[in-house]
Amino acid sequence: MSDPAPYATTIGELRASGFADRSVKDELRGNLLMRMEAGQPLFPSIFGYEDSVLPALERGILAGHDIVMLGERGQAKTRLIRHLVDLLDPFTPVVAGCEVNDHPFRPICARCRALVDVEGDAVPIDWLPRDRRYAEKLATPDTSVADLIGDVDPIRVAEGRYLSDELTIHYGLIPRTHRGIVAINELPDLPERIQVALFNILEERDVQIRGYQIRLPLDLLLVATANPEDYTHRGRIVSPLKDRFGTQVRTHYPETLGDEIAIMDQEVRRPAGTIPVRVPAFMKEVLAALTSELRRSPQINQRSGVSVRYSIGNLETLVAAALRRAARTGEPEAVPRLVDLPAAMSGSLGRVEFDAIEEGREEEILLRALRNAILEVFRRRLSGFDFAPFLTRFDDPAFGAETSDLQPATEFLSQFGDLPGLGKLLGRLGVEEESPGVAASALELALEGLHLSRRLNREAAGRVGAYRYEGLGGASGRSR
Repeated sequence: MSDPAPYATTIGELRASGFADRSVKDELRGNLLMRMEAGQPLFPSIFGYEDSVLPALERGILAGHDIVMLGERGQAKTRLIRHLVDLLDPFTPVVAGCEVNDHPFRPICARCRALVDVEGDAVPIDWLPRDRRYAEKLATPDTSVADLIGDVDPIRVAEGRYLSDELTIHYGLIPRTHRGIVAINELPDLPERIQVALFNILEERDVQIRGYQIRLPLDLLLVATANPEDYTHRGRIVSPLKDRFGTQVRTHYPETLGDEIAIMDQEVRRPAGTIPVRVPAFMKEVLAALTSELRRSPQINQRSGVSVRYSIGNLETLVAAALRRAARTGEPEAVPRLVDLPAAMSGSLGRVEFDAIEEGREEEILLRALRNAILEVFRRRLSGFDFAPFLTRFDDPAFGAETSDLQPATEFLSQFGDLPGLGKLLGRLGVEEESPGVAASALELALEGLHLSRRLNREAAGRVGAYRYEGLGGASGRSR
């Protein structure tokens, strides 16, 4: 967009400014190419899609296609679509007062065509910001043609206009987003008759309302989302509509723990308050490994998927449990520990869909996945570490270390006295700044890993979130 254009107030001034007249798809293509040539980030809040999803999306934009994005829940489909708004010009000129954002040089509605015929270059214009050129609709079974396309306005008819008069129309969401981006989430949920109404919008760019046809050559990008199961197998998107989307983009869940953690860090809500919060990196790894474990589990309904929101919610619950402990015990900082994980498990049970044959075993499946996640992080972080100083403490059959969700870190650590090797343990876990809370969290990870490796016993010590660790020669002489 040329610099003089934003100062134009009439069609004549806009024409004199040399404003570049281009379609929405040309606008997106041109701005995308400029960013790519300048090396600017295109989708800064998206992680893990650099070599898979983003290239396909970029090709679709450069080709000028309408796009359908396929993926399970929580795969950032809507976030990706909203990022496309940043590729629009900051402002674009529209005929002042137009319902459908008419281009000053190419008006399409009856009102603006008549206005330009009468007033010509004196017609006033407004400047529409890019955020008002985006519309998003969640497809639901009760969505009507009137919602998306439009309908006859009975009030305008009552004012004396004929039904055949185009000025009697109350435009729907899609015409009102003329010269912008329209997103329809969960497209398969639209009834087939509504999907049929989108045919002409996508191909011929005209609309039909109440039995008579109105030529509206809409200029827009249509982006839809769908679950791949609905799209490819159950046929809930009617075939002719599938054919109208030029590009299909397949999304996926994060493929590495690093990407999962980066998303968690970006999206987690930061609690406000006077107690500082510190989450050790290895605790985030446990949560990310848990989500990854569930995505591989045959007991989990993978068609529904395990969203990244599951990881985010677990991290927020873990922080909340640590804050609760700090507030009740007077700890100077809130540091999540493994003993807080049962709270996250119970709070997130309903967010995972299990296969029907696993009914009644949900908690057992989650706990098994959690144990595998802890053991994975323990082995990756502490493989080959010398645990002799820790295990020596448990040589005394009378010694046992207890921990609970309301036990302060200093009280937990005091059971071990001066523990050789604790500093090395923190170093292996990537802890740069030591504190009692972080030391307790690291030690709990070590103890739980030793238990899962069958080198220590562990038993529940009363309420949920309380445990006692003993040597293998303790009360039971075996790992529980």
